[in-house]
Amino acid sequence: MTPQAPDEHDLHAYIDGRLDPERRAEVEAWLARQPERLTELQAWQRDAQQLRAGLAGAVPPPEPMLDPARLRNGLARRRSARYAVAASVLLSLGVGGIGGWQAREWSRPAAPAMLAAAPMADAVAAHRLFAARRDLRTDAAGGEVQSWLDANFREPMRLPDLSAAGYRPVGARALATDQGPAALVLYQGPAGAAISFYIRPPGPRHYLLPRGDRRDGGLLAQYWSRGAYNYAMVSDGASAAVVRRALAGAI
Repeated sequence: MTPQAPDEHDLHAYIDGRLDPERRAEVEAWLARQPERLTELQAWQRDAQQLRAGLAGAVPPPEPMLDPARLRNGLARRRSARYAVAASVLLSLGVGGIGGWQAREWSRPAAPAMLAAAPMADAVAAHRLFAARRDLRTDAAGGEVQSWLDANFREPMRLPDLSAAGYRPVGARALATDQGPAALVLYQGPAGAAISFYIRPPGPRHYLLPRGDRRDGGLLAQYWSRGAYNYAMVSDGASAAVVRRALAGAI
């Protein structure tokens, strides 16, 4: 019998290790027959690892969970058995996130205390990792970003309008946090300058944030909360005034 195709919720739960054994087996069987989706999931997982590594200061070991050979072997085993309960204990999930849905802890050095406590530290790390990449794979193109955010987040705020300064959204990328899905929206402006807009659920230590800003090296993170999410816009010092003007009318 052909496994039921998983929806996005199933895929998120699979990578996070939240599926029951029977449904996990069905999802793995489906992935074994869908190499393009498997490749996509691997890319999402790598991005989540990069983001967490940027915060932790260490690169985690590769995760074997989405290895194609593993999935093929698992499918072969399941053909000779009615259920694949054993598959549920083959792996201990290290990091989660389809584009970044919920990430879990792995063995790694702890982040420095100041970094861990800094508001929206993951927004700054994500900007550093992705803003300069010209080959960045996006989950939504420029004209689709707002509708993509609306579809994946509960009542997110409208994207700040930076067009007066020549900045326009060029793409969005799903990322991962311990508390749930996050996203990075990249704006590009004159001469390829980049500004990022970041949305995430409140962290356990920060909850909802008062409006503020902080510098991190040559970057400025301007952050605030609205509704159920924390937000930040990250830019270099030269673009900070552009962001302030846009946020003055948006927050």
